[in-house]
Amino acid sequence: MQSDALMPYTEQATLFACAGEAMVGVLARPSAPAHTGVVLVVGGPQYRAGSHRQFVLLSRVLAQAGYAVLRFDHRGMGDSSGAQRDFESISADIANAIDHLQLRVPNVTHIVLWGLCDAAAAALLYCHDTQDPRVSGLCLLNPWVRSEASLAKTQVKHYYTQRLLQKEFWLKLLSGKVALGAVGAFNGFVQKVRQATGAGTPLTAPAAQPFQQRMASAWHSFGGRILLILSGDDYTAKEFVEYAQTDAAWRGYADHAQLTRHNLPRVDHTFSSAAARQQAERIMLQWLSESQQVAG
Repeated sequence: MQSDALMPYTEQATLFACAGEAMVGVLARPSAPAHTGVVLVVGGPQYRAGSHRQFVLLSRVLAQAGYAVLRFDHRGMGDSSGAQRDFESISADIANAIDHLQLRVPNVTHIVLWGLCDAAAAALLYCHDTQDPRVSGLCLLNPWVRSEASLAKTQVKHYYTQRLLQKEFWLKLLSGKVALGAVGAFNGFVQKVRQATGAGTPLTAPAAQPFQQRMASAWHSFGGRILLILSGDDYTAKEFVEYAQTDAAWRGYADHAQLTRHNLPRVDHTFSSAAARQQAERIMLQWLSESQQVAG
């Protein structure tokens, strides 16, 4: 739908309300906006610029390609007022951001939610909480599903097991050299195995449905397109894959009919290098272009 030429756009600070609090955002508006707009959901604790200005640069790239983008501080973060809140309690903020984007850019009829880490979790939780028909796409980068057990499983698989398979580790342990460090690593391994398997965890009364299960429910029921981008050099991404492959609520997640998945080797959690950031931007633009074609 979009031409290869860069489209002129404007960038403007904007103010809107949520539950009596003032939220601050920045709207990047192309001269001829597409029907699809993007709301950048910001995880915490950070504000609308993102790590190494990631959200600023992404919104400008998308706007140059013709997509209106709103990045904003949810209540209690950055320049927005209100009490600080976590990713599980910002669905109302996301809803008001979508309302505001459509108010400012009436041409936008379809919304893509973009989120990194716990903002990706927040995007799925928003879909779980609202079933908002305006949301036609989700771009999720290194989604956050952390629990004590999931982190322990990831560490056992990707760190401790490799450490214990190293010949140098056992030579040092058996010879008594750097014994404290070696024994500490071994003890850490044992502790993580216990956490990963739930050994020694006291029984508690059933609690409300964990956020990971609500995310899974939203994932399976979402009728739009999902773009999943996973960094190769990131424990959060590894933890997501491990969790989604083993948790019953996530069973069959990779079979989502409209899932596009990209695994990016040697890329860190926040895509901090220019090459990694640009790679993610290219993937996003291609996916958005395909989404526009599907929407007709």
